This record gives sequence, structure tokens and C-alpha cells, in this order.
Amino acid sequence: MKIGKPPPDELDDAKAELRSVARERREHFHRHEGAAAARAVRDRFLARVPLAAGASVAGYCAFGSEFDPMPLMQALDARGHVLALPVVVRRAAPLVFRLWKPGDELTHHKFGMREPLPTQPQIEPDVLLVPLLGYDEQGNRIGYGGGFYDRTIAGLRARGRTRAVGVAYAVQRFERIPCGPHDQTLDWIVTEKAAIDVNREARRHGWRAWWPW
Repeated sequence: MKIGKPPPDELDDAKAELRSVARERREHFHRHEGAAAARAVRDRFLARVPLAAGASVAGYCAFGSEFDPMPLMQALDARGHVLALPVVVRRAAPLVFRLWKPGDELTHHKFGMREPLPTQPQIEPDVLLVPLLGYDEQGNRIGYGGGFYDRTIAGLRARGRTRAVGVAYAVQRFERIPCGPHDQTLDWIVTEKAAIDVNREARRHGWRAWWPW
């Protein structure tokens, strides 16, 4: 499916159409190949994405057919990295992140997310693992439309140098993701088939990673 830049008044419709296609594509792959792909992404991430010793990494608890980052997070824990999971504060607000490690108790948010207990300390991660419905190789992603991750990434970048890494299945790739001025791009995309350093590719090809049009 080829997605080009729509006029502004058609952006929402273009995103809705893509979400429907992307969700179906992801769900089919997840049922048949999800577990093996999660292990492959773990290995590719550890081999390719540079992490400082002890760097903090925020993941997420997969919901439905989302890519499951837990094999990767377990490996990061074994290597001594600080881990965290997102917490929904309220609608239209950025996520916050609380410390977590494999085996810790989780609570269920009313939106369906599993979250660390409120007694866990809050941190701002060095690396953020980002779920998605679709991506393109220029670092654009499409999520579910709530804007949680776009607001969160924008805030983290304004205060420091958090890297946003999309973790996904290769079948979630599209030629071009429609995006608007508030959509945040990814720094890396890791799938079972590739690890893409978006900023390096932007320099190599001469396009601006954060605004591909």
C-alpha cells in the first residue's frame, strides 16, 4: 500500500485507512511468527543498537498483537540495564515511566495497560522502546491515534537526549507514513529483519529525519 502526503484536511482519513490495513497485517503475522520474531529482534537490537553501560531503557507490556519486547527487556536486565514501564497519567498527557524489573508485580490501568505499582520510583529513560502499527524507513510511525507517545517523545527530547526505538515486525513497514507537525519520528527501527539507524540514513540520503516531506 503506497501512502503519500495527503492534503491537511485528508490527513485523519489517510491515517485511519492505514491503521486498518496495518492492524490486519500485524495481527496475521503475530499469530504465526510473533514469538520467533521477538527473539530475533532481541538479538538484532543487542548486536546493533549502541547502549552505554547501565543505560536505562523503558519498554512496555504488549497488548493484543503488539510486538512483545519482553525477551529483549529480560536480556537487558541480565546485562545490568535499568528498566522501566510506562504509566498513563490521564488522557492527552505524556506518559511517565516507573522502575520495573522482570518478576515485579504489575497493576492494571483502566485503559487496559499493565503498569508498575505507584510506589515504584519514576525515571526518564535513556532509551524508549516504542510500539506501533506501521512505520516507514524515514522514521515515521503510526500508532493508535491517542498521541501518548508523540507527546512523550517530544517532552523527553526537550529535556535531554532520549532515543526512541521502534520495535516491530518487518511486515509493518510502509513506503510512506502520513504525518503531521506534531508527529515524532523514531531514532532507530528494529525488526526481525533489520536494524535501521534513522538519523544515519537521513544524513546518507540527505533527507530530514523528522520531516520527510
